[in-house]
Amino acid sequence: MDKIEFSKDEKEIMIQKVKMYFREELNQDVGNFEAEFLIDFFAEEMGGFFYNRGLYDAETMISEKVSEISDLLLQLEKPVSVGNKG
Repeated sequence: MDKIEFSKDEKEIMIQKVKMYFREELNQDVGNFEAEFLIDFFAEEMGGFFYNRGLYDAETMISEKVSEISDLLLQLEKPVSVGNKG
């Protein structure tokens, strides 16, 4: 898996969220550098877990939709008679 990269805007939003979490939940102030360092750590060490979960969830959704489409296609079948009517 390639390294997870975020845009500058995405990274800034994440930094602010980390800082707010530390401030509100842990009563600690962290700077931008510390917050960014923590984000990079989680992206590198745990990002694969989140990425894989997203893939599994997408695969499940796609499988469900394909099954729905198959059911809809079967509903379009026309009845056919087998044998001779005569």
